Amino acid sequence: MMQLRIMNLKSISLLVILATISNTYAQKNKIDGVAVVVGKNIVLDSDIDKFKQEVELRSEGKVKVSDCEMLEELMEQKLLAHHAIIDSVTVTKSEIDSRVDRSISFFKQEYGSIEKVVAAYGFNDIIDLKKELSRVQKENVLIEKEQSKITESVDVTPEEVRLYYNGLKENQELPEFPAQIELAQIVLYAEPTEEETIEVINKLKKIKKDVEDNDASFKLKAIINSDDPSVARNGGSMGAITKDSPFIKEFKEVAFNLDEGEISDPFKTIFGYHIILLHKIKGKAREVSHILIQPEISDDKLKETKSDVEKLKKELEEGKITFGEAVKKYSEDKETKNSGGLIINPYTGESTFDLTRMDPALYGRVNELKKDEYSDVFYDETQGGEKMYKLILMKDRTDTHTADLVTDYVKIQKLALTKKKEETIEKWSKDKINETYIKLADDYKKCTFKANWKKENK
Repeated sequence: MMQLRIMNLKSISLLVILATISNTYAQKNKIDGVAVVVGKNIVLDSDIDKFKQEVELRSEGKVKVSDCEMLEELMEQKLLAHHAIIDSVTVTKSEIDSRVDRSISFFKQEYGSIEKVVAAYGFNDIIDLKKELSRVQKENVLIEKEQSKITESVDVTPEEVRLYYNGLKENQELPEFPAQIELAQIVLYAEPTEEETIEVINKLKKIKKDVEDNDASFKLKAIINSDDPSVARNGGSMGAITKDSPFIKEFKEVAFNLDEGEISDPFKTIFGYHIILLHKIKGKAREVSHILIQPEISDDKLKETKSDVEKLKKELEEGKITFGEAVKKYSEDKETKNSGGLIINPYTGESTFDLTRMDPALYGRVNELKKDEYSDVFYDETQGGEKMYKLILMKDRTDTHTADLVTDYVKIQKLALTKKKEETIEKWSKDKINETYIKLADDYKKCTFKANWKKENK
């Protein structure tokens, strides 16, 4: 069976993290069996089921894991978390917050809005969701840092890599590496005219004046005017927000500088132009409503932006400018401008994408491209409504193939190093099990484990 140790918590998908935190909330209404206690940490029966499903999903059904095998992997993680605390491993708030923010961004993309996530998994509100995510991500960081501490001096020599590869080859276990691609982009935004922007700002100023001077209803004004898609349901209300709420920085800065009953001046975010009404101050929370208006972008401006990108593509194909020069001079995407346009995979943090595991819309645009070829110029827009045209370059592409020591040396080196680190952690675990409190539920005492989790005399 495939080594499960490779599946440390860093590689477990965010969907399973969400399933895990939803288990915590399920305990309010249903008693979930405790499979094992490791130090002060527990593994629930439901944890085993959820992570088994994830292993099978990630392997596309090629790997089947028994309850006992999955439990041993989870006990390993809990042992690492327990000893990270004993070893005084520190985790900063910023480390946790950055992971929580990435998780929330992922969930919003999967479900359409964070409110749908909150409702689907039974949380009271976004604050409860963030609290649980913080708990889970703190444990993840503890585990990763303890693993790093244990394996910090582990390395592999070229000879060890060669022996590892030959061993796989002799046993007919050479891995299949999937088709992978590396992409870069040039982005030009279609910006509203200055006149349109001024018109939006003046409209918001008039709304503010009507509410302040003429006692108009802010809620009704929001329903009539706001471009926030949720306004029909909530009349512009954002509920109670805190400085930890997943709102953009500019929005929170304005909200927390208002007095009760005060309406802000118009201000800009990536979503458009807003005004905020502060209803009440509740301790560290602010109960607010807002009106969002997005400036219109004319068809002429959209056509002009598309034409600019198409002209740039022609210059690139004729060799009049290099792609790197074009990115530096013209691209307006802040995230990729300083890396030569390189697009980072949001799920792995790396520059490569598995061709069969990527956003379907993006796949459709790049699937047929060869290395150094350009996509057609195409329209896109952000969740905040920013409109743009893009050009994508296929920087690199490798097709599905059996591992080769020469062409895949770096990947094989990583696999060999991973295996050596796994062996180091296994040895560490065997030593630490003996000095750690472990209590297995009766149902799992019949399991056969690789390590002495049952603390039987051997």
